[in-house]
Amino acid sequence: MHETEQTMLNAQPEADEDERSTKLKRKVYERELRKLQVELCHLQEAVRQSGERVIVVFEGRDAAGKGGTIKAITERVSPRVFRVVALPAPSDREKTQMFLQRYIAHFPAAGEIVIFDRSWYNRAGVEHVMGFCSKGEYRRFLELCPRIERFIVGGGIRLIKFWLEVGKSEQKRRFEARIKDPLRQWKLSPMDLESYSRWYDFSRARDAMLAATDTEEAPWYIVRSDDKRRARLNCIAQLLHLIPYKTVKREAVSLPKRGRDDAYDDRLRDRRFVPELY
Repeated sequence: MHETEQTMLNAQPEADEDERSTKLKRKVYERELRKLQVELCHLQEAVRQSGERVIVVFEGRDAAGKGGTIKAITERVSPRVFRVVALPAPSDREKTQMFLQRYIAHFPAAGEIVIFDRSWYNRAGVEHVMGFCSKGEYRRFLELCPRIERFIVGGGIRLIKFWLEVGKSEQKRRFEARIKDPLRQWKLSPMDLESYSRWYDFSRARDAMLAATDTEEAPWYIVRSDDKRRARLNCIAQLLHLIPYKTVKREAVSLPKRGRDDAYDDRLRDRRFVPELY
């Protein structure tokens, strides 16, 4: 683990309930996020040079903040190293495949960190609750998943699993905000509304999933996400804590001089320029 990141973790006191109920100020959030994103860039270089393979799984209820957290992780790093995988519902052909087959196709090669925005754990959550899989398929998944993850980790892949936990009142507030805001309405699907009405069914599915798949080889890390800003910072800090790395020194770079031997007036003329409305 990087010394700077360890210092930041050690400096964080245990928050009590009153502190957690106070939303983190934007200025503080942006300052801390920048520090963590610098460390993510250091991590990126270390992973690229070492050839490490990392999978990061994000799960949680609808509106728990998975997308925003993933964006905070990836917005300052290379998509060639940090790859985000968000698979749609399986096609008719994929439904006939081995369940994990379409996920395995996206597993990392050397020097890659693959982030799954929802994953094979769909079977333990939405597929089970909504009846998209049989009870036998569900039970088989819970039985085999820890064995498969043990195989993944044993094969040299670092597997990190985050569950973002949002409360009932905060989920309701976020859904209502999506209904009212035209910029967020696309986030609200019929499945979201169904999951909202089946809160306790999803709670039971969550509990069963954690009981069956929270193992020493591939533990679950729970992130409180009622405050999105705190959740993002805490999640990134934990991610940095879980992947050992050291800062990779980079050679100093300076811009070369532009050649003049082949210089000409290269300004574009008589082309279709976009109207400058702003």
